[in-house]
Amino acid sequence: MADVPETLEALQARHRKEQRDLVSKITQKKKQATKKTRRGVNDDCERLELEMKERQARELAIFNGEIPEEEPATFSDDDQEAADTTHSTSALPRAMETLSVSSPVSEQITPEPTVAKKKVNKAKARLARRAAEYEALVAQAEEEAANMPDLREQERTRMAQHFDKHKLEVKEIRADGHCLYAAVADQMETRGLGLEPKIQVKVVEEGEKLPDYKKVRYAAADLIESNPDDFVGFMEEPLETYLENIRETGEWGGHMELMALARTYGVRINVLHSDGRVDKIEPEDGAKDEGKDIWLGYYRHSHGLGEHYNSLRKAS
Repeated sequence: MADVPETLEALQARHRKEQRDLVSKITQKKKQATKKTRRGVNDDCERLELEMKERQARELAIFNGEIPEEEPATFSDDDQEAADTTHSTSALPRAMETLSVSSPVSEQITPEPTVAKKKVNKAKARLARRAAEYEALVAQAEEEAANMPDLREQERTRMAQHFDKHKLEVKEIRADGHCLYAAVADQMETRGLGLEPKIQVKVVEEGEKLPDYKKVRYAAADLIESNPDDFVGFMEEPLETYLENIRETGEWGGHMELMALARTYGVRINVLHSDGRVDKIEPEDGAKDEGKDIWLGYYRHSHGLGEHYNSLRKAS
């Protein structure tokens, strides 16, 4: 039984399916491309697109009778070459003008697309290529991030090892900008040292009740205010502004505030780091009594806001 000739509608439907399949294949290849292989992948994709265009153009030209399906056997080599030249300069270009992988179906079957439509198709192809390249870069970045070490987990693991060495256990302090002062307050209270400063400075207004972390803020600010010459050389802003930030805002505290608190409370402040280092911040006269030592844990990676202090209590 002879094969049923393919109708124009069936031919166009098959061409559209082949175009969609090729778009999917090209997109997948570009997603999987790396920086080193991207140029070769792009060249390969352009070759596949050109080959499909030429094949579909020939099939359309054969259907329209512009190219015979089988060349006559009596043609000489010179005749064949002349025929091929004639077809390549006439039928195939006209047929290929109707085919584009990135063009809408309605444009693919238009006999003579306008110049404006060709420009739109090129723009779409360029945007699609850029989108594929961007997706490849995102995928590469995600892969690199997945292979990076978990600094937060590493830091917590190392800190836990040092806790055992110093017979300490962690008391988590909320990461809200007051962590240094809240950790000092927790240490002073749990070790029975109280929050009243050793040197008598004004901490709160009469009758005013403040949370413990803010009492510690006031104590640090008052010590700095009473001894400005010891601290102003390390400030990047006026003394009045610096003191107001300590007392009335959630600005983080650091080494200078720890120095002030060690002096005002008469305690040695030990700051444990994840590498095992312990910074010892002494009061002016030194803290000889072990009971006057307090411990803080310093973290760089474990909290979203950045640097953080926890209270380190004696292990029970």
